[in-house]
Amino acid sequence: MIDISVDVVQGLIQEQFPAWQDLPIAPVPRQGWDNRTFRLGDALAVRLPSAEGYVAAVAKEERCLPILAKHLPLAVPESVAIGAPSATYPFPWSVRRWLPGEPVDSSPAVDRTALARGLGDFLTALRRVPTEHGPAGGWHSHFRGCHPSVYGEQVETALDRLGDAVDADACRTIWGAALTTAWPTAPVWFHGDVAAGNLLVTDGRLAAVIDFGTCGVGDPACDLVMAWTYFAGDERRVFADAVGLPADAWRRARGWALWKALATMAGLSSPDPEGVQTRVLVQVLADPVV
Repeated sequence: MIDISVDVVQGLIQEQFPAWQDLPIAPVPRQGWDNRTFRLGDALAVRLPSAEGYVAAVAKEERCLPILAKHLPLAVPESVAIGAPSATYPFPWSVRRWLPGEPVDSSPAVDRTALARGLGDFLTALRRVPTEHGPAGGWHSHFRGCHPSVYGEQVETALDRLGDAVDADACRTIWGAALTTAWPTAPVWFHGDVAAGNLLVTDGRLAAVIDFGTCGVGDPACDLVMAWTYFAGDERRVFADAVGLPADAWRRARGWALWKALATMAGLSSPDPEGVQTRVLVQVLADPVV
């Protein structure tokens, strides 16, 4: 990962967009893994990939977000400018309009049932967006939108590493069920990283969806993992009802959630110092949702 400081961002703005050089720059309190984000004045944000594997998302979002924004019921990021690599930062980067709201995972007052319904409605609208200009799921989406079997080797490696720390038989049963189904119709749009940190709320209600770096067209099952990573109990049923996808999609979604939990716990994915994915695995094993 690259160390991206305020000084680096200030230098990029001065060099490439001098009209904004007097605007204050500050890192956002909650940073993602794929990108580093900085406020630029009150109305803009600078977003910089943290490693080479996330660079493709810059051009993809520049191309796809204007298409999606025309059809979606909630706000999505609006690109203002694309920055070039420089002597101090080696990748393309972007300047976006700042979207107001708080991330779900740091908001003190979220109406979780309304969020479940609103997110399900958003994902339904996303699936209806025309797909002719959408990129098929693949390496650029870290294989979201593809069949979960693409990560079969990682699942087995994780189970071997974790040993008796997890119920391997139950995990293999869930994984096997995910592999017996496939998306049966034409590819549709997916977001690829539906997580609490990528959903913004105002007054406790879902207002915007951000970080479309892993978006594309393919199987939307990957977008359902919030059922286990955030929602609980009746909220999951509300989410499932609003999403409106059949049981086989939920079996693949459960497979996606299982893979991420196992891979993270086994040290094959991004760090998880707070043990979030360990708790997710408990939910995945306990509740198929539908």
